[in-house]
Amino acid sequence: MSKIDLVTAYHDYFRLIPADTEALKREVYRIRYDVYCMELGWESPEENPGGLERDRYDPVSHHCLLVHKPSNQFAGCVRLVRAVQDPQHPAIPLQEHCGPSLDRSLMDFDSLDRTRFGEISRLAIRAQFRRRTGERNSPNGAETGNLVIHPSQRRRFPHIALGLYLGAAAVGLAEGLDGVFAMMEPRLARHLRLTGIHFRQVGSVMEYHGPRAPFYIDRAGLFDNLRPELLELLHAIEEDLGLPSAVQRSAQG
Repeated sequence: MSKIDLVTAYHDYFRLIPADTEALKREVYRIRYDVYCMELGWESPEENPGGLERDRYDPVSHHCLLVHKPSNQFAGCVRLVRAVQDPQHPAIPLQEHCGPSLDRSLMDFDSLDRTRFGEISRLAIRAQFRRRTGERNSPNGAETGNLVIHPSQRRRFPHIALGLYLGAAAVGLAEGLDGVFAMMEPRLARHLRLTGIHFRQVGSVMEYHGPRAPFYIDRAGLFDNLRPELLELLHAIEEDLGLPSAVQRSAQG
């Protein structure tokens, strides 16, 4: 089977940019409001005035926006939360909202150096880009097997969530983090594994907007098994975000 050219498809349809100005951050918060408050009802519109969904982790986060080139619209967003350094507060959203599900025998969270980890969170994709069967009830549109790469999809880029996850991972790598956490459905983690992205489950499944569990991935979990076409895509996303190449650093040892 020939290798799929995801990079060309990505460049044809999308561009991932850092939301590093207040105006661009407002676009992030607007997407999150539309998806989490209005479409899914997961967050309260009353608690997020002005049509912007925000929380206390946003100031310590790096935000990314996905631009849909043909329409020049913002298609989705994701953030990489840097751990809060004050030990009197939860380090990341996962610890605050899903702490009881963490398994200390798998991951001793409290012993981790807060300067060395973060969390991929608040991934959201606008409704018009989640039109396939089963995608409407998921903010990332990727929980029904759509991350599996098929040769018939060579000329388009349907793996929007995958691009956003790689974008957040690229930011974490550039920041020098050892690894990142994410709260996700176990089946999504299984689909990511098919691409070579090996998140490790570090706690039990709990009800949190559907069945979710805490997962963790370190540099080895990303680089040791990532398929060649995904490495190329990661490098392309790093270039769009203006980040140094973790791909090249990994190849150099």
